[in-house]
Amino acid sequence: MPAVEATTPTIRRTALNAVHRQMGAKMVEFNGWDMPVEYPSSGGIIAEHMAVRTGVGIFDVSHMGDIRLSGPGALAAVQHISMNDAARLAVGQAQYSALLYPQGTFVDDVIVHRLADDEYLLVINAGTREKDFNWVRENTRNFDCRVENLSDDFTQIAIQGPRAVVVLQKLTDADLSSVKFYWVMRGTVCGLRNILIARTGYTGEDGFEIYIPADEATSARVWNEILINVWEAGLDRFCKMEKPEFIGRAALEKARTEGLNRVLTGIEMIDRGVARDGYKVQDETGREIGYVTSGSPAPFLKKNIALAYVPPAFSEIGRELKVDIRGQGVTARVVPTPFYKRQKKT
Repeated sequence: MPAVEATTPTIRRTALNAVHRQMGAKMVEFNGWDMPVEYPSSGGIIAEHMAVRTGVGIFDVSHMGDIRLSGPGALAAVQHISMNDAARLAVGQAQYSALLYPQGTFVDDVIVHRLADDEYLLVINAGTREKDFNWVRENTRNFDCRVENLSDDFTQIAIQGPRAVVVLQKLTDADLSSVKFYWVMRGTVCGLRNILIARTGYTGEDGFEIYIPADEATSARVWNEILINVWEAGLDRFCKMEKPEFIGRAALEKARTEGLNRVLTGIEMIDRGVARDGYKVQDETGREIGYVTSGSPAPFLKKNIALAYVPPAFSEIGRELKVDIRGQGVTARVVPTPFYKRQKKT
């Protein structure tokens, strides 16, 4: 008998693979994909975990699979192959479900999104993409619907954590506050129109998933726009540009040369009210100019304080602004940061 030649499985890469490597990610094989498991320069897995639990983190989850069912028989097909009740879904709603073998065992667990009256999107796991698609196609042959494998059409980026809405809102015209948990909508994201935005928060925290075109240039641009700029955040005193090289230096040099469109600014409320994450900041005429990134009462200072991104022209100390709190423009004032300075010991 002829010898059987062993073949090495092909390792697949997402459109963001080069970006991960440029950022110094530790790459590992995961279900046949070359994926980042941590970024050592950011503090590693524990620091990244804490960031998602207390702030925000972003993930490349483009290895996940996407199957679209559309047509007059789409609902009947989804009902036939999945265990949850897709008939309960309104357009724009999603649900957790599973595909089952006749024995009641799992083919895979999925999230079912109802995108239109006769259109459904199944998001499936990375390691079983081809198997799942073949199973869905085979088991929906008797239904009047079209089954498409869209897995390679999208770069899927997940923005996860308590501040996910703040980070993503600055990049989209969609009103994210109107998107409930396990609902989806479409909007312009980073200048890209008709982008699917889901709010499933798979990490257990609040969070969004955006589906953008899978070409490398677009994927890299959107990824980098989501990342927070050091200059905008006012952390330049900790950034040593005199060093010969470090990850992110070129992008920061470019941003510094081109000038800033916004800066992170301290504000305190003059009128009664607390500026919360995501609240809109307005100029004296009521025109929207920025948004609050975090805010709360400061008991020791006996003031309500916040941080907000505003254009540099509106960041001078003492300038009065307004914060939109439940439809009312509440007056605030730009103040120096840090808000509290520890007294030096004599």
